[in-house]
Amino acid sequence: MAAVTRVLGLPRLHLRVTASTNERARALAVGGAPHGTLVTAAEQTAGRGRQGRTWVGPPGRALLLSLVLRDPTPLVPLAAGVAVAEIASGAIKWPNDVLVGGRKVAGILVEGRPQEGWAVLGIGLNVAVTPADLPAELRERAGGLGLAPADLEPTLDRLLGALESWLAHDAATVLDAVRARDALEGRTVRWAGGAGRAVGIDDAGRLLVGTSSGTIALDAGEVHLADPAS
Repeated sequence: MAAVTRVLGLPRLHLRVTASTNERARALAVGGAPHGTLVTAAEQTAGRGRQGRTWVGPPGRALLLSLVLRDPTPLVPLAAGVAVAEIASGAIKWPNDVLVGGRKVAGILVEGRPQEGWAVLGIGLNVAVTPADLPAELRERAGGLGLAPADLEPTLDRLLGALESWLAHDAATVLDAVRARDALEGRTVRWAGGAGRAVGIDDAGRLLVGTSSGTIALDAGEVHLADPAS
C-alpha cells in the first residue's frame, strides 16, 4: 500500500482541562471543522464511554483525544481498535475496548451525524497510568502501558500514524486484523439478552456468538466475559 499522507491531527486544539474532548470535537464538527481536526486534553472532568459510563483518565497520564472525521465508514470503531491495539501491543475486546494482559487500557467511542457526513472518534489510552492512579474498584480490570508521562506525545504521534493507515484500509483487511486480535473468540460472554460462546467476527463487523439455539450476530450493545473478574 502506498504511503499515507498525514492528515489526522491538523489542526489541533489542546486543552488543559475540559469536560469532554468528544463534546468539544462535536461542536467543532458542527461548525465545519475539517477532516482530521484533533482535540486533546490533559484532563477531562466528564469523559464518557459507551452506555453513558464515565471514562476515568488521571491528569497527565492518559491520552484523551477526539478526531473529527468526514465521510466516515461504518467500520471506523473497529479500524480504530486495530490501530490502538497495534500501538498498545494488545487485543481487541469487541466492540471498542483494547486489553493488555486482560486489563482494559483503552476505550473508543464514536459519535456523529451520519446524515451530515461526519463523526467524532474519541479515544482514551492509559499510556502512563499506574494502579495507584485508578479507583480501587477498577484496579483489577484496568491497566496501563507502563510508560511515563513524557511518552504521551510520542505515543500520540504513533497512534495518529496508525489511525491514518488503518482508516484508509479496505473493510476486508480491517476485519482480518480484528479477528487476529480478537480477545473474545472461544470465551463465554454475556450481554443483556443472554449468554453464549464467542466464535468470531462476521463480514459486517458483528460479534458471532454460539448459543443453545444456534449462532447469533450481535451488532451493538455491551458484552462482558462471563467470568465476573473479567
